[in-house]
Amino acid sequence: MTGTTVTADDAARRRYDAVIVGGGWVGSILAKRLGAQGWQVLVLEAGNGGTETWPGYLDSLSTFYSAVAKVPNSAYRPNAAAPSPDVLDLAPVRNPQAGQPEFTARGYFVQNGQLPYGTDYLRALGGTAMHWLGAVPRMHPDDFATQTHYGYGRDWPLTAQDLQPWYAEAERELGVAGNAAEQKDLGVVTDPHHQYPMHHIPQSYIDQYCHRKLKDVVVKDEIVPNETYKLKVTGLPQARNSTPNPEYDHGTYRVKGAVGLPNYGERCVGNASCVPICPVQAKSHPLRLQAGLPDNVTLAHRCVVTRVRAAADTGLATGVEYRTYTDPASPVSRSYIAEADIVILAAHAIENARLMLFSGLAPKSGQVGRNLMDHPTILNWALSPEADGPVGPFRGPGHTSGWEAFRFGKGRRTRAPFRIEIGNWGWGWATGAPMSNVATALGIGGDARGAVREDGVFGPELRRLLGSAIGRQLQLQIAVEQSADPANRVTIDPARYRDAMGNPRPILTYNLDKHTRDGLFAARLVAQKIFKGLDAEDHTHHAPRDGVPPLGHFVHRLNDKSLHLAYSGAGHGAGTHVMGTCDKTSVVDPFQRLHEHHNVYAIGCGSMPSIGTSNPTLTMMALALRSAAHIHQGLVAARRPIEVRGTANQDASTMAEAPA
Repeated sequence: MTGTTVTADDAARRRYDAVIVGGGWVGSILAKRLGAQGWQVLVLEAGNGGTETWPGYLDSLSTFYSAVAKVPNSAYRPNAAAPSPDVLDLAPVRNPQAGQPEFTARGYFVQNGQLPYGTDYLRALGGTAMHWLGAVPRMHPDDFATQTHYGYGRDWPLTAQDLQPWYAEAERELGVAGNAAEQKDLGVVTDPHHQYPMHHIPQSYIDQYCHRKLKDVVVKDEIVPNETYKLKVTGLPQARNSTPNPEYDHGTYRVKGAVGLPNYGERCVGNASCVPICPVQAKSHPLRLQAGLPDNVTLAHRCVVTRVRAAADTGLATGVEYRTYTDPASPVSRSYIAEADIVILAAHAIENARLMLFSGLAPKSGQVGRNLMDHPTILNWALSPEADGPVGPFRGPGHTSGWEAFRFGKGRRTRAPFRIEIGNWGWGWATGAPMSNVATALGIGGDARGAVREDGVFGPELRRLLGSAIGRQLQLQIAVEQSADPANRVTIDPARYRDAMGNPRPILTYNLDKHTRDGLFAARLVAQKIFKGLDAEDHTHHAPRDGVPPLGHFVHRLNDKSLHLAYSGAGHGAGTHVMGTCDKTSVVDPFQRLHEHHNVYAIGCGSMPSIGTSNPTLTMMALALRSAAHIHQGLVAARRPIEVRGTANQDASTMAEAPA
């Protein structure tokens, strides 16, 4: 890694042009851009470092291999000084009382909502991108104006067209592999000359199987009258390495400043552990950006920012307070202050909100922490016909293709839209396969939902049984849009809930409105039709078993039909400091600068007024690049020489001039 790595003492002795809170995607791209323009930048990362080194990477692999539960954070050691939320913090309640939550929560989050917020994130150098899947589709133009077009949610103060050039820059920085023609057909790419840096990741065997069996099948919407959708398998743009695309630099469209084809490193070879870690490092992550940071960027990890220092008389921030620790197993720490002209919060939607609330920032709108969003994801799983043979689960990234038609159209007025992802990892997410299949086949436990037979089998029969069952597993992950709802929020209560270091823990209040629940309902009905078209045996079960409901369970009734439904978190936290043009209804302006504090920026998914049905990282990065250009312009203007007109006999040496 280049850039400058210093101790907390050294970092606190200097004054910076900008201090960035968080060393994930946003913090890294801002540091890279501002650093390249000559500004003195300090990046403070709360989590542990080390994964940027070869021994640290091998330690992450070893930690993942030895973990019993292969959840997103399982490759990274717990950190008492900067704790992360984990999906394992949630547990169902047996025989819950009517009207009471059906879950309990422990760990970092305090959850007091009717339904669980099942999304996690990672506080470590590189942030949550150290365990992300790498999916980077663009938002559709309609996603930016759901209130105008469909009568729900919040409109953006920007349009999709405003972001098109920034999307292209973000795709280069991330290293995106995709099929430009497919994305143009969807309407999410509007530049006719656009090309991706790398060719698309090939369709998996399951993708091809679904395409063959359901090509051009039309599905009727059971909720929206006279609405139908054609099932067309479409590839997913991904931030993982494939073959460089020679048309990228030699076509009509060129990225400003780009020279030659980018070389992003080792190509994807189809390992099925993209979440949390790629064993060949083909998946993109922020440490790649950090490797190119110039010496005028100072990067310090194990530095937990505790408060933004804002002057009471001017409302301007003067810097941040932070605490450093030496042992991730201990909260023992020392306090420091970093001074800067610009303060940039780039931690996470929830961490940004928590820090803003504790610092007393932007109180006028009353919107800080509100409009918390995710993509509630409903899982559906089935077994393909035995006569079709193996369909190829556990081969390739989490998903490489899906059905996109349900993202768009007038049906959004009635129910939330959704993206159907064709899963490549069998029933892994739904039932814990293949380990659960082995336990069930041996008769020693497992998951009844994945059971093939109840009595134990051994030897050749065990191998035949597992080969047949696991090889035919189909899973659909359907991500449903959740619109901004001020009742879903992050708050703090420092008197009652603090972490080991003494910082306030996030308190989450979360639920799903009727529009979102209707979307989950519709998604389940579509999944049933897809499985029927595949002649697959539907094993999906969202109802309680033996009095134990699945996490995210609720019963929903629509059009005289009632269904047990359950959702999982997608890891797409957004919406806690939404952007807008008015300081009474939004927290940040279109450049993600706080309305009430003109030298403080809150940058990330928290600024998004809506999230559509696309994974939000690419949009977040496009917004960050746009904000980086705005911050640079502001710093240039502040440093511009000032002409002072004095009296005729005034000595020119006394004239004030800002440094260039």
